[in-house]
Amino acid sequence: MKKQLVSICCLFVVLACGTLGGCMVGPDYSRPETTADTSDGYFNAGTHNEDVNDFADVDRWWERFGDPTTALLVREALENNYSLKAAAARVLQAQAALVETRGLQLPDVSYNLSRDRSKRSFNLGSGPFAGRFSVMSTTWSQDISVTYILDLFGKLRRSERAAWAEMLTAQANGQALINSIIATVINARVNIATIGRRLAIARANTESRQRTLEIVERRYEQGLVGPVDVRLARENLAASRAVEPVVELSLITARHALDVLMARRPGSSDELPNTLADLPDLGPVPIGLPASLLDRRPDVRAAEFSLRAANERIGVSIARLYPDLTLTGNYGFSADTVEEIFQQDETEMYAAIFRLAQPIFKGGRLRAQIDATEARYAELAANYAGTVLTAMREVEDALVTEQMLQTQLKHARVRFREASAAESLSGQRYQRGVEGILAVLESERRRRISEEELTVLKGQLWTTRVNLFLALGGDWDYQNNNPTTGVGG
Repeated sequence: MKKQLVSICCLFVVLACGTLGGCMVGPDYSRPETTADTSDGYFNAGTHNEDVNDFADVDRWWERFGDPTTALLVREALENNYSLKAAAARVLQAQAALVETRGLQLPDVSYNLSRDRSKRSFNLGSGPFAGRFSVMSTTWSQDISVTYILDLFGKLRRSERAAWAEMLTAQANGQALINSIIATVINARVNIATIGRRLAIARANTESRQRTLEIVERRYEQGLVGPVDVRLARENLAASRAVEPVVELSLITARHALDVLMARRPGSSDELPNTLADLPDLGPVPIGLPASLLDRRPDVRAAEFSLRAANERIGVSIARLYPDLTLTGNYGFSADTVEEIFQQDETEMYAAIFRLAQPIFKGGRLRAQIDATEARYAELAANYAGTVLTAMREVEDALVTEQMLQTQLKHARVRFREASAAESLSGQRYQRGVEGILAVLESERRRRISEEELTVLKGQLWTTRVNLFLALGGDWDYQNNNPTTGVGG
């Protein structure tokens, strides 16, 4: 009998090997052509387009700041951010689902031990032994059961490929979130530095206007100016002092936002070192061709992986139209006592079951499932094309925004230089009595506005550069792997 069990197992192995080379119904995946595939370059690339194939500088580009505080913030955010922890958990869920799906292709082996205690009642009818009798019986049994589903039409293999693509989708979405978190941290760092610079400018303005008031009051005491000049100088000083808490409030809330990114309690962090008081100028960066977004941007990759999974689901739904072949083998012992099922060969039992199930009528449900999966694929194909187009738009927006900001920055520098010279000149002329107080106050106001505009523009330029790298899909996680093929090729 044991030879028969071995024969059954060998039959399972042979059929399983034959199944591995079986057919798989359903369409094979092919990446749809998008706008990126037919685009030769970006319209607004300009001087950025140094080398379309060189992306080495994209990796860990934030270190160009030369600011160790920024690098520490990025590292801490990647380690502690709660959104990233949730994304990592989603990847683990997808990996577990893949293992579960893969396990369906393997034999299901189980061991069973049971005890059956029953009482049966029967009537012997007429005669000398007539009457109702009852019998008590106890049966012990143990057996090993092996069940194997032959994947003749690729339903299980398609399911595994779909699960694999869904796992890659989760990983790509996690990478997209990593990029977004890094960009948000750097933008928060730049924003804090910009607001800190604005606060320093506001305080310097207050000191300058305090000195102006002292000059005006001294000239008033000398009878050289009237009381209106004093009132205007005092109003100017009060206006400057009123600006300080507004800017300081923006700085505090910006620090709170950074604390949340770091998974810290808002307000619990120490003040950041003033190592980015004056943001450095930006150099050019390689841009590459639009088609590179298809393999670099994690959100685009996630959209394509979802499309691959939907394609495999079509094959799964088609395979449901075909028969399922299941093999089951049992081998064990059955006896009246538990000791006998381990000792006596006479209690041996075995079974081999061959089950072929072919759906005949399901009320159109199977065909409807195929239609639904095909429609789902069409939906995700449109989403994929739209994601690619949005990615291209984000690159173009970042490129043209940076160009316009650079032009604006050039003029803002001229404005600040002229406003500073006018402020200095008006102050000198006022002390000599050849200029009125209104000219002094107006020149101070213009210089303050131009200096703050210059600071804000440099911060906006850095934010735009961060957005550009984010749009290009920078490989910011140096530990990132980029699997591009599904299970089974």
